[in-house]
Amino acid sequence: TGVIFSEDGYIITNCHVISGCDRCAVWITDGYGVDAEYEARVVGYDRDADLAVLKVEAEGLSAAQFGVSDDLQAGDPVYAIGNPLGVELRNTLTDGIVSAINRDVEVDGVTMTLIQTTAALNSGNSGGPLINRYGQVIGINTIKMMSDYDTIEGLGFAIPSSLAVRWVNELIEF
Repeated sequence: TGVIFSEDGYIITNCHVISGCDRCAVWITDGYGVDAEYEARVVGYDRDADLAVLKVEAEGLSAAQFGVSDDLQAGDPVYAIGNPLGVELRNTLTDGIVSAINRDVEVDGVTMTLIQTTAALNSGNSGGPLINRYGQVIGINTIKMMSDYDTIEGLGFAIPSSLAVRWVNELIEF
């Protein structure tokens, strides 16, 4: 899953989503529900931030509107959009609340400061948007808490948009 960052074809996803890929292709659904497949090139990525930027050759795409994650409070309603378990269930919307902000979570030896949410996240939601009640992206979904010995539900995490937008702009520029 990814988020269209700009009308000229920049797309945000997680670094772990594209890790190990020989080629990248993205499907974009237009306003009429028609899918188009695009070859995408990797513009840049940051493993520690778990962000990647792709570029497709397209113009006039519907770019997401980004909100300010710094304004979030615990209890705010949020919605996650993604492709849980693959393309058969793409564009699935789940709802929840912000459980915590500025939650430090260790991921593969790197401490990330994330938004914690109860919105259901599953394999395939990574790189997709966490949106607020106004339809603005306030986070990029990144991980779901898992355990080898117990079932864990309602513990998902997203990269705050305030950090993601800054990192993405730097990846595009440099």
